[in-house]
Amino acid sequence: MRRQVVAAYLVPLKDARRSNEEVLVMRTRVLSILAVMLLSVLAGCATAPSRTRNICAIFDQRDGWFNNWQRAAERTERKYGVPVPILMATIYTESGFRPRARPPRRYLLGFIPWKRPTTAYGYSQALDGTWDKYKRETGNWTASRTNFADAIDFVGWYHYQTHLQTGIALNNSYDLYLAYYSGPKGYLQGSWRGNSTALAGARRFNGMTRLYAQQLPSCS
Repeated sequence: MRRQVVAAYLVPLKDARRSNEEVLVMRTRVLSILAVMLLSVLAGCATAPSRTRNICAIFDQRDGWFNNWQRAAERTERKYGVPVPILMATIYTESGFRPRARPPRRYLLGFIPWKRPTTAYGYSQALDGTWDKYKRETGNWTASRTNFADAIDFVGWYHYQTHLQTGIALNNSYDLYLAYYSGPKGYLQGSWRGNSTALAGARRFNGMTRLYAQQLPSCS
């Protein structure tokens, strides 16, 4: 009788042990899948797209579950009223879609590495102070300049602030870039006049905006 009672308890214990082992195996598999997905996302974020002059190709290369650039760009357009081609052309002109882009270092005596000329960093090349202001005013405290969704939201926010301060139309790509380069105050003061770098950047920016605008309707 005692053996029967013990056996009756052993069967549920075996089932429970087997059930726990199955749950453990399932959890391990799920965590492995999530780890692989996370590594894929991080790998995709670490490098620039290979075809940066084609907006559809850019979106296709970044059409991931967690990392969908097209949705991020369209969301920013709805939020600030800045057209997607202008948003994307800003990042193309500023960083070439390189997440950790920085201005090149200066060199002392021509060969000793020295400081960088500005604190510009990331997709949008936002300066430290301007990025901090963006986070304060939007409440996006966890925003990162190496995160595309955060960077393009910053670009939309900055162009919209420029529009409010200078009256530049949100679809005026040439002047929006000059204000992005010089700052709204610098733009109003005309600091970009005679600046070959700013003017060349504005022409390149305007041309890329037009190219992206032509391509965008064909993007899926």
